[in-house]
Amino acid sequence: MGAGAMNAVGGHAAAVDDREEAALLRGRQSPLVQRVYQQLLAQISAGDFQPNERLPGENDLATRFQVSRPVVREALKRLRAEGLIYSRQGAGSFVRLAVEESRPVLGYAPVETIADIQRCYEFRLTIEPDQAYHAALRWNDAALDNIAAALSLMGDATRAHRHREDADFAFHIAIAEATNNHYYLSSMQALKDHISVGMKFHGVSLMGPTSGLSGVFDEHRGIFEAIRDRDAESASSRMRRHLEGSRDRVFEGRALDLSL
Repeated sequence: MGAGAMNAVGGHAAAVDDREEAALLRGRQSPLVQRVYQQLLAQISAGDFQPNERLPGENDLATRFQVSRPVVREALKRLRAEGLIYSRQGAGSFVRLAVEESRPVLGYAPVETIADIQRCYEFRLTIEPDQAYHAALRWNDAALDNIAAALSLMGDATRAHRHREDADFAFHIAIAEATNNHYYLSSMQALKDHISVGMKFHGVSLMGPTSGLSGVFDEHRGIFEAIRDRDAESASSRMRRHLEGSRDRVFEGRALDLSL
């Protein structure tokens, strides 16, 4: 390719980036920004990047997520505003703290037995259907975008025949955030490690000869659609059925007697 053609291609790419950046500045964060933000947040939450570890550069992240640099820059800006990363002049962006260390949460006894997993499901069934109900009534654009971004990550994993606990948890905590009730959010943050144990077992239960990944993704999509449509009753009942189904898959329909 000649120099003129290369310059033309480079100029066109720069123009696309400029238009995209202008669009970002004019309106709310795009779904692409939400997706990149959610993926980086999930990776930081999962410990893929440790405190004070340098994140890949903007060019590398843009290539990894198949987006433009302005999209990456906006996602990093949001993580920076939330105190999760910091920048060093000329050196790039670094993780400040693990997500769970950066936000004060309640404390629960650690999961030690199979019965504790069932107890966690029991507790989740008392709060998460209500979270979905209130999220349907109260979401704003940013909150709905967060739920959609987590759902997109789950969809990507499902198509790759994988179960991602980080994306699954991101979906549920995004619903808690959409309620605009910090008691729900704090409870979910405190339960992160406990819920993750159950999600790992659930993921294993879905990977048998007849994979249940697609069906579970459809459950999450149904919850999202009910929230999006502001159908609070449906959102609540769908969340309840999803959690009950997850519990039953983990325990193969045989609940433990917690009275003993």
